[in-house]
Amino acid sequence: MVRGNDELVDDFPEQFRSYSENEKHWQARRTFILRNVPPEDGAELSALRVDQLLSLSMVWANHLFLGCRYNKDLLDKVIEMAEGIEVEDAPHFTTRDEIMKKNQH
Repeated sequence: MVRGNDELVDDFPEQFRSYSENEKHWQARRTFILRNVPPEDGAELSALRVDQLLSLSMVWANHLFLGCRYNKDLLDKVIEMAEGIEVEDAPHFTTRDEIMKKNQH
């Protein structure tokens, strides 16, 4: 699945792009996927590991672009995995708790 040849590695995520995913969202998620593919050790990436990586990439993208909230441990994990990935014009979401706190002052 993901082995050796840099071109194969770079093309690997293309098969996982969602039909409804716009270019900005896809490029960010693609970067997340490529960054978190295990270092080349000559072995193929297992189907289970691919599923986990794709799921984590969707959690990160949904949190970043749609403001979805998840379990703290899961969010901490994907935020750590995405460390250093820069996304221009990422939306900022305000939670209900933040709004309520702001209105109390």
